[in-house]
Formats: sequence, structure tokens, C-alpha cells
Amino acid sequence: MVDLSAKSDREIETWIRNHENERATAAPLYIQLLEERVRRAQARHRLDFDKSLAMLKQAAIAQRCTTYGELAAASGVEWSKARHQMNGANGHLDRLLDICHARGLPLLTAICVNQGNVKDGELGEDALAGFVTGARRLGLGFGDAREFHRKTRDECWEWGKNQARDGSGNSTE
Repeated sequence: MVDLSAKSDREIETWIRNHENERATAAPLYIQLLEERVRRAQARHRLDFDKSLAMLKQAAIAQRCTTYGELAAASGVEWSKARHQMNGANGHLDRLLDICHARGLPLLTAICVNQGNVKDGELGEDALAGFVTGARRLGLGFGDAREFHRKTRDECWEWGKNQARDGSGNSTE
């Protein structure tokens, strides 16, 4: 483990980008860098990564989709204030992808959709674009974005079934 406490945010981001450019997204240092970036982001964000992750895990175990508004509510933040932190290259959902990758979880943000799509579990075009951009940044390769999302969503529910069967719901595997 490298002591990252003395490194600047810019240095952390440069190291992360270098790992991504070299397709070294399974390297232990890359995983450590993602965790550090999330830790630092938490200090600046109102939305709580741990609470969001717990909610996504519970939704996967319950075999259902959740909404962006529910993630905001889990952190006790009104949607009108949370929405600007949710999306984008460094938004809450993107950092949640980092956490999932770093901890060996399925990409649980695949089951977070807008209110109108909660029953069918489909991402809107903008959300799909953000999701696949984040997945590619993490080194995942695929062809059809919509099919990749569906496959990933199904992996979340399969993971959830296994957690329910094991009775833990807290596993990071």
C-alpha cells in the first residue's frame, strides 16, 4: 500500500488517468487510488457514498431498481440539491462505479434509473451514455451499450440473489 495522504488531488487524478490509459485498471495501486479519490470526494459532497452503496445493495437483493431520488433521500438530501452532484464525469454515480470496481462488486449503478423507468429498469439515453463512459474508463470492453447495461443489470440481480441466499447482504464479493 502506498501512502497517498501527502499526494495532491491532481497527482491522484494523474495516476488514475495513467492507469486507465495503460489499461491497468485491475492493478492494486489503481484500486487504492480509486478508494482515495472517493474518500476525498466524500468530503466535498453532500451525498453519502456509503449510504448510496448500501441502498444499491439492498435494491439488488430485493431484485428491483431504485431511483436517483431514492439515492438522494438515503443521504437526507433533497433531490433539487442532489441532482447537480449526481451525474457527470466526477459525479456521485461515477464515484459509485469506482467503489464497485475497487471492491469487486457488480456495477450496481446499473439498477439506478429515473422514476419513469423504475419498472422496466432501462436507462435513459443520457444516463446510459454516462454509465457506459464510466464502465469503459474502468477498462470494461463491450459493443452494444444497451445490451451491456442489461447484462450488467442482470449481474446486479444475480449478485443480489446470492447475497439473499447467503443471508448476509453485506458481502463485498
